[in-house]
Amino acid sequence: MAFKEIAPEELMLNPFTKIGKEWMLITAGADTEHCNTMTASWGAMGVMWGKNVVSVYIRPQRYTKEFVDAQEHFTCAFFGEGNQREALSLLGKVSGRDVPDKISQAGLTPVEVGGAVAFEEAELVFVCRKLYARELPPEDFIDTSCDERWYPNHDYHTMYMAEIEKVLVKE
Repeated sequence: MAFKEIAPEELMLNPFTKIGKEWMLITAGADTEHCNTMTASWGAMGVMWGKNVVSVYIRPQRYTKEFVDAQEHFTCAFFGEGNQREALSLLGKVSGRDVPDKISQAGLTPVEVGGAVAFEEAELVFVCRKLYARELPPEDFIDTSCDERWYPNHDYHTMYMAEIEKVLVKE
């Protein structure tokens, strides 16, 4: 594995493209043998409570949520435009609850980084420490069309706000 750590302020990326178009893998677990990952295209990056943070959103039925809830840390891994798109697609459709070897089926190599799990093939990894978690309450929607469109089954995401403790880039 050839990652180097950089300061978050050194990042030169567009979060709208990085998260919304290229997607990311959210991964949590005790180690590379006991982890799970999911593809996500919803999230945010910024500063909150004086810390560099990322927020990610996970529905209650996602198996990865159990791993994120159980651990202090998780990672957000980015692969770049078009890279690993087939793997990301598979990891977004298949549950580790049903297919325990979905990571190997996707052709990715889990690695331990900063007390969490990421992937050797990633170009960019955030090692994140959870700060806050909250289910999105339906009564808080000001624009109720968001609730109607995205939550017809009332399976509201949990928002996790996490400090970015390390930024790792492929060397």
